[in-house]
Amino acid sequence: MTNTTDVRPGDRTAAGTTAPRATGIRGVVSRHPLASFATLALGLSWLAWVPYVLSPHGLGVWDLHFPEFLGTAQFTGILPGALLGPLGGAFIVTALADGRPGLRRWVGRLWRWRVSWYWYALALVGVPALVVVTGLPFSGGQVQAPSTLALLALVPGLVVQLFTTGLSEEPGWRDFALPRLQERFGPLGAAAVLGPLWALWHMPLYLSDWGGWPEAHWSEPLVFALFTITFNVVMTWVFNRTGESLPIALLLHVGVNNTISTLWADMYPGMTAGTMMHGLAIVSTVAAAVLLLATRGRLGYDRRPGGTDRLPAPASARLVGSDDGTR
Repeated sequence: MTNTTDVRPGDRTAAGTTAPRATGIRGVVSRHPLASFATLALGLSWLAWVPYVLSPHGLGVWDLHFPEFLGTAQFTGILPGALLGPLGGAFIVTALADGRPGLRRWVGRLWRWRVSWYWYALALVGVPALVVVTGLPFSGGQVQAPSTLALLALVPGLVVQLFTTGLSEEPGWRDFALPRLQERFGPLGAAAVLGPLWALWHMPLYLSDWGGWPEAHWSEPLVFALFTITFNVVMTWVFNRTGESLPIALLLHVGVNNTISTLWADMYPGMTAGTMMHGLAIVSTVAAAVLLLATRGRLGYDRRPGGTDRLPAPASARLVGSDDGTR
């Protein structure tokens, strides 16, 4: 049923009338945007990853070699599918369900960079430092200072991660899905849906060298899922507290990936990827539990009655996070 009680100016085709209800594919997507997005995010990525998983980089079913870039074939074998899934799915659903106004809102979060400095410090320094420290209890005493080469690779690696992992995933998970999920289910419900979906999206990659196939232990995908689900709680809190700033979400996500890629193997030469993920999952679970208790499950979400604006003020008008208090 179409609700006309809060139709905004411009949404009506004429005085006293409402826009005709969309039919066909557009109608299905408009009525079920979240289900449509989830289907496209998983389906498009998984379909595009089939050749890579079946290649010698994975199951070895057929002799199809992907060209390497920066020492890995994952840029050519995995990145296209990542771009097609969360990013492509969010674009398609937003365009069909909300048209140009929706696309402007969707893209607009990418420019919400005016947040307090400590959010950048958290994403660029705090969380990466915590990632490094989590390895200490599992290192067996085999710890060494990062090499000059690893330190020099931090900034270029971050830039590469931003334009690959970050922009392929975050416009879908956080920019598109999270606001809609919170509007419908609240912050706890949104975290309960988005975390497992985010984890599930990665699972086919455990049949490739991305996930350490075939040496990886069967439990590693489960530990990774635990990390993803709990880290999603942290991401949700940061996203809400920064006024839905996508730049901070991007930096927080890729900051973890970049630290692992550039520093971890250099500082912990004897540690396996599986052991590393155990440490990350434990710390992430503790952080999620603390945030859930400290915010009483609200995770910084502030839905104002009678409207969809959940921000204390437009992000462009002031620095978000400077005096909001803890929610």
